[in-house]
Amino acid sequence: MDDFVRNKLTEWKLSDWIEAFEAQEIDKDTLYHLDDQEINQLITKAGPRVKFNNKLKLLKQRRNQNTPPFPIGTARSSMIARKSDHLQGEFSQWQPAPKHQYNCAAGSQSETEILSDVKDIMRRVSEGLHGRDKLSAFLKDKIKDLETEKRHLVGVFGKTGAGKSSLINAIINNEGLLPSGSVFACTSVMIKVEATSGSKYEAHIKFITKEDWKSELKSLKEVLENNDDDDDDDDDDDGGGGSNDDFLDPDGKLSALYGEEWKERSTHSLMDNKYFIDIPEFRTSKTKILKSDSAEGLSEEFVKYTRSESNESEEVKRWYWPLVKCVTVKVPDNDFLDHVTLVYLPANGDCNRSRDRMWTGFVASCSTVWIVTEMNQAASEKETWEILENARSLLRHGGECQQIHFICTKSDHENPDDLKTIKSAVMNEFKRRKLIKDHFSEDCFKVFTVSSKEFLKGENVNPDHNEIPKLKEILKNLNDTHSETLNYVSGAYGILSLIQGARSGEVGNLSIQLNQVKKAIGKIIKAFEQRLSKGVEKSQNLCEKKLKSFLYPSKMSDRAFHRTLKSAFRNDGVQKPKKGKPKNLNMTLASYLTESIDEKFRKTFPNNIKCGHFNGAIDAFSLSTDSLIEKYKDVELQLIFLQTEENKIKAKLNKTILTQKKLIYNSLTETIKDNMKKCYREAAAFEGRGTLKKMRHTTERHVHSKKCMFEEAKNVMLEQLSDLKETVLRTLENTMKESIDFSLKTEACSLPDVSDHLQVVKKHYDELHGGQDEKK
Repeated sequence: MDDFVRNKLTEWKLSDWIEAFEAQEIDKDTLYHLDDQEINQLITKAGPRVKFNNKLKLLKQRRNQNTPPFPIGTARSSMIARKSDHLQGEFSQWQPAPKHQYNCAAGSQSETEILSDVKDIMRRVSEGLHGRDKLSAFLKDKIKDLETEKRHLVGVFGKTGAGKSSLINAIINNEGLLPSGSVFACTSVMIKVEATSGSKYEAHIKFITKEDWKSELKSLKEVLENNDDDDDDDDDDDGGGGSNDDFLDPDGKLSALYGEEWKERSTHSLMDNKYFIDIPEFRTSKTKILKSDSAEGLSEEFVKYTRSESNESEEVKRWYWPLVKCVTVKVPDNDFLDHVTLVYLPANGDCNRSRDRMWTGFVASCSTVWIVTEMNQAASEKETWEILENARSLLRHGGECQQIHFICTKSDHENPDDLKTIKSAVMNEFKRRKLIKDHFSEDCFKVFTVSSKEFLKGENVNPDHNEIPKLKEILKNLNDTHSETLNYVSGAYGILSLIQGARSGEVGNLSIQLNQVKKAIGKIIKAFEQRLSKGVEKSQNLCEKKLKSFLYPSKMSDRAFHRTLKSAFRNDGVQKPKKGKPKNLNMTLASYLTESIDEKFRKTFPNNIKCGHFNGAIDAFSLSTDSLIEKYKDVELQLIFLQTEENKIKAKLNKTILTQKKLIYNSLTETIKDNMKKCYREAAAFEGRGTLKKMRHTTERHVHSKKCMFEEAKNVMLEQLSDLKETVLRTLENTMKESIDFSLKTEACSLPDVSDHLQVVKKHYDELHGGQDEKK
């Protein structure tokens, strides 16, 4: 069985039958010649068989209409004369790239079918490139590079009981998938929900490593032992309570997995394989996969891997959620999660380092965030707003977030006038929250009212009051494959143009264009340097004041804060409670630096790629191929290739910058953390009487002696910005030089005749561009 058959079965959502086709060695050629009896033997269920027959019939029709036989051309002994001398001068002129309209005209085929057609053509073209010359290798690489997929992450946040699970169930129109309601208390792990091409519901459970659990197990037991010892600490001044909100929750985690046995056993004994006999995947660092014909059936199987408490706990001997890193739930027959993933996220991350890194990665990769809260507390719920405030930097400058949707649940209990009042109150609260408002504009923030219960009942839903249909429409728009299809077809059109043009026959001085980009980015880096210098000066003068506000909180007893501070020092300066605001000393110390650049950073690196990074300097780079195509008809096809390559490399660079800018922004806090680690280790080691006083004194002394770390943080960020500038310039220059060399300086070589394929792809290309480029 070849990739063509496997891909088609997956595309048609018939991947459950891949094994049967593979066993019978069905390849592309035999696929087209299957008769009814053979199909009956391969697909034994009537429903999937009917779907397969319909899809195969359409595939055969498209093949006959659009996919001509593949003729192989012969080598030309000489190339048609070129006008490189004239083009040399033309390329040196600077002018902005023309903007294209991306409105797809109505065509006879869906975009999914167009993409499938063009991918099939390009596969055959790649197979026909038999030559071992550099051009053939170059073209094969270009065809391979066409395969890209953009997946949008939608992060779902909210406090326990806000209705996150119910909302996700309503969105996918399946009440039984994620456990919700009063039976279960809390979802404790990250859950991703996305589509599958198969017919079954699936849960892919990824565990932390044995080493990670052993390390965490040791920490959990130490926390419990230290809490007992700390009751005798003389640092408590008013008898305040202990730190019950500590995110570690050692008793809860250990009791979930081990029952009461952990109290009498050592860390070494608790790592015995007998505790993990039902999850061999944990012991072998593999993903555990559960499958079921129904959502309810899958939910019953994976609940022990995701939930922390249950009134039905007597039916579950052992809960495995403390060992789980992430669960990916895959749902069949879903039309808007092919390119979108819903991610159920804990509010404050996790004390386990590997889980926390994954949490940070997910949050930073979310293009849209849903903040879920109950209707009656929407504007006033402190914890909900704190979730957004705490994640603001990670979402915006350290992430990709473009939209925040504040979702108020249980709207069925409110009348329409009250809903308007609640929405208005939430918007006013958003405007009042300066920490959030400085990172996100009002255009990014929208309020929705929903009732998952009402929607799942199938009752007459008024979309103005219960806005779940609007949320589903947003997901459908994110899932739209138009950009993926357009990018692939445009790239294919350029490659085929180059091949056909080369069969029929030094352009460009890039220095002016590259110099323009270099100047623009250099000017931006200079502006960052000026702002960071002011941030360094302010940090050095006021850091001890900032530190004092962290070390001596006014609303917490010394006993409670002693445990909080020790927890933070054990975790490199960060303490993450179950509820409330995390405490991060590194961010506190770096705050004057980040505040000095926040506004400039937001304008320089917008999360909406369409706005253009570095103030549009990348998008402005252009070889002006549009005007040259009109002037030099003899190399028109080669210039079309250059045009598509230019657009591709700019899109690729904008994505690269979107990823790198997260690291650049976070480098300020990371540099501070690196300079503070020695202090954290020393302070966390104190025990017994006077521990809080010693921890405070050690931290104050260290910060006073390390004020140079602010200058170091500035230099690290500037160095990373400079490295990014060099990456951009080097990528533009090398890619475009290579493309010019292969398109306009190619020696005679054997290339296939792709004229028929070029005609088909050009037709699709024009359809996707709404006929705007018909003249080309």
